[in-house]
Amino acid sequence: MYLRIQTDRITKGMRNIFFLILLLFSTATSFAQNSPYATTNEDAIKYFALAHRAMDYHLYDEAIADLQKTIAADPKFTDAHAMLADAYHLEKNEKQSIIEFNKVIALNPEFSRGIYLRAGEVELIDGQYAPALQHLEKYLSYPGIGKRDSSFAYKLVKDCKFSLNALQHPVPFKPVGLGPEINTPDDEYSPVATADEKTLIFTRQIARNEDFYQSTMKDGKWQTATYLSNKINTPTFNEGSASISQDGKFLFFTGCNRPDGLGRCDIYVAQKKGDGWDKPFDLSPPVNTPGWESQPSISADGRTLYFVSDRKGGYGGYDIWKSALTDKGWGEPENLGPNINTAYNEEYPFIHADDSTLYFCSNGWPGMGGQDLFVSKLGKDGKWQKPENLGYPINTNGDESGLSVSADGSKAYFSSNNLNGAGGFDIYTFEMPVSIRPRIVTYVKGIVADVKTKQPLGAAVEIIDLQSNLPVYQDYSDEQKGDFLATLKTGKNYGLNISKDGYLFYSENFSLVGHAANNPFNISVLLEPIEIGNKVILKNIFFDINKFEIKPDSKPELQKLIDFLTVNPTLHVEISGHTDNVGNDQANQILSENRAKAVFAYLINNKIDPQRLVYKGYGKTQPIAPNTTEEDRSKNRRTEFKIIAK
Repeated sequence: MYLRIQTDRITKGMRNIFFLILLLFSTATSFAQNSPYATTNEDAIKYFALAHRAMDYHLYDEAIADLQKTIAADPKFTDAHAMLADAYHLEKNEKQSIIEFNKVIALNPEFSRGIYLRAGEVELIDGQYAPALQHLEKYLSYPGIGKRDSSFAYKLVKDCKFSLNALQHPVPFKPVGLGPEINTPDDEYSPVATADEKTLIFTRQIARNEDFYQSTMKDGKWQTATYLSNKINTPTFNEGSASISQDGKFLFFTGCNRPDGLGRCDIYVAQKKGDGWDKPFDLSPPVNTPGWESQPSISADGRTLYFVSDRKGGYGGYDIWKSALTDKGWGEPENLGPNINTAYNEEYPFIHADDSTLYFCSNGWPGMGGQDLFVSKLGKDGKWQKPENLGYPINTNGDESGLSVSADGSKAYFSSNNLNGAGGFDIYTFEMPVSIRPRIVTYVKGIVADVKTKQPLGAAVEIIDLQSNLPVYQDYSDEQKGDFLATLKTGKNYGLNISKDGYLFYSENFSLVGHAANNPFNISVLLEPIEIGNKVILKNIFFDINKFEIKPDSKPELQKLIDFLTVNPTLHVEISGHTDNVGNDQANQILSENRAKAVFAYLINNKIDPQRLVYKGYGKTQPIAPNTTEEDRSKNRRTEFKIIAK
């Protein structure tokens, strides 16, 4: 767990440094008041001096043994109890540490004001919030406390008050392990799933080496995890903290101390081709620096990368940053600001597929102690709102991190080492409480192939928000498999265009207004080669009922047609209009012709040679579906173009 260990070292290291400063200060104060020692027992003095030396060299086991001998010689030696409490804490034995702190306070309530701060912090870590609050408030009652110490104490008080309230208002939480196909006696953590939840990628640590493994879903069950790729995993370096694009084609991850890296840890990306992965490459500046960049999370559209860094310009130890993809590559990173980052550590960002819900962990915002999980929503002003703690028992007095959430927002994946799993850290899932779910997102999944050979095609896929006329997805189907996947927000109408050189483009539209997230779109697209007589239905050209003025949301489709005719300058096409059988036949004939003429005029106004174009209205005479239902009649109301010469 090198990557996890590195961040833990910062979080716990800062605490330990602060703790040692308090220890030295309070010990020195006590000695000054009771010079030279608060005991006259020679054995106690001897062992205490040995313990002090062991503490200086961070030999805490030796210090504990010597301090136990000290206290055996003089049970009322308060300095020894205080140092023993600190040693136990530094060895993560919080319960014994608390016992020793309470002995100090019982022996001498005015031993040192710092003893109350140290006791309160350890009690908070151990989840003993009521006594922790009592000791912290006692500490703050002393006059003359420095700004740094008082600020830290007030932060711990907020943690205690939050925790006491959270315990009284638990949120639903029923974690379920992913089973022996995923979890082993080794450590498994940092799980991420594709939008269709058919592939899960996670980190497994074996003999202190971190590598990626993957599992696929089959018949509702995760299959035995396999080694991800020799091109990504290495036998000597650590790979972890991955983010998988929604379609599973790109893997962003952290690599540490690799020879091609720029800093201690860098962010890399690898692309999937067919069933295998290409060699990853370092993202380079300005994302990576000679410092530490880690824990990437890529947005659903692939154009914003969130990550963690200790670079200059932040608010604390580790901050969350983002970089936007431009025509020239990844842009200068931007700090997410004080509504996300604090003077402490914010880590493990996960941007949901809705692109407006961010999950992360922090030990700076009020929580249960240690690192807690939080969620922030993007406001209408484009700024992140102050985060909400996910609540107890999702968060505990331990460290929680590495949360990811399914595209439909109903399920969370995370890892834990205290749920009696297979051993060490294991991966679990739980149903997300409704109050902290992201916006509903579904996905479109398709396969593109040649209509004649049925061979998969790598084609350009574009999905457009028909209200804003802006693309929300632009990518290519896989060259070897022909597949693509795009996540989309519900409540909107979309246009889909698929194109490839040498083929007619494909046009479709669909509505996600009132659409259930658990009902994704699955489509199979057969592209037709550019041949005389072949047609394309322009499904994203829109008219009002009985009108022939082109609506504004038709512009992306018309631009696609303009681009197609520009790239293929020798083609001649017929623009045709069609209606259903409702109403007067003559009126339908005139309407269909006027609609075809409107498209013809639009193309001419956009510099398409009119000699290459003809238009014609067919009225109701060429239906492509029975005129028996409204759904079928809507298919017959259409605009087409046909290749008439090459």
